Amino acid sequence: MIDGSRLPAWTLRLGDCLAVMAELPSSSIDLVYMDPPFNSGMKRQGRAGLAFDDRFESLQKYREFLAPCLAEARRVLRPTGSILVHVDWRSSHHVRLMLDSAFGEGNFVNHIVWSYGLGGSGPRSFARKHDDILFYGCSDCYWFEPPKVPARSVRLKGRMKKATDVLDIPAINNMALERTGWPTQKPLALLELLVRACCPPGGTVLDPMCGSATTLAAAVKAGRNAVGIDRSPQAIAIARQRLLATTALEALAELTPRPLALQVPAGPVPVEPGLLRTA
Repeated sequence: MIDGSRLPAWTLRLGDCLAVMAELPSSSIDLVYMDPPFNSGMKRQGRAGLAFDDRFESLQKYREFLAPCLAEARRVLRPTGSILVHVDWRSSHHVRLMLDSAFGEGNFVNHIVWSYGLGGSGPRSFARKHDDILFYGCSDCYWFEPPKVPARSVRLKGRMKKATDVLDIPAINNMALERTGWPTQKPLALLELLVRACCPPGGTVLDPMCGSATTLAAAVKAGRNAVGIDRSPQAIAIARQRLLATTALEALAELTPRPLALQVPAGPVPVEPGLLRTA
């Protein structure tokens, strides 16, 4: 007999992340993973016309955009919850101070470096080959399970060890099956590691700027519930297709959907027809 309580549920919402998060109940989320625009000053272009504008008038405008999102993320997180904010060299120092303000500097946990190895080099600087992921808990009781990665030393060859704060995970290559065409898509291996480490089994992960839905797919694969928000109809369509495929693969392992405990009330933020799924 198939156990209908075993497969995680997912929910997608089309709309502005701040407006949709305002509708979520307080203390209802276990992990927020936020991959905001990097303020790179350019249009991010993917395949098949998929793109978004990654430009702000000034650094102050960027801060004004992000600060209320961090505050709202803090509200929806449980006391045992945590947040991961994915940024790069342009804004990581600014965002860390903003997180100090929103979560308390004493709740800083890690400055994680994702080392991906791709990218060009310039004649007047060291090659930039990493992103930054800032990890904060809501309290000193945040949930965490140290992830394991393959050991590289000769002495520990073939064994696993606890991961450090430098994650050496390749970026997605152009031929990878997981590639959706969405610009700035992150690898599933990275998000699976983060979700399993920072969200308890059966917990709920929120990605308020979900893009290609890598976070949501990782959550479902890891046995966590997932809530995704994006203002782009194209992103939501990609997310829905990807999550349906992920759910189908999980169902092959004799898992069936169950209702998501987190109920998102109907509100003024539009939901694209057919893209809200709670069971």
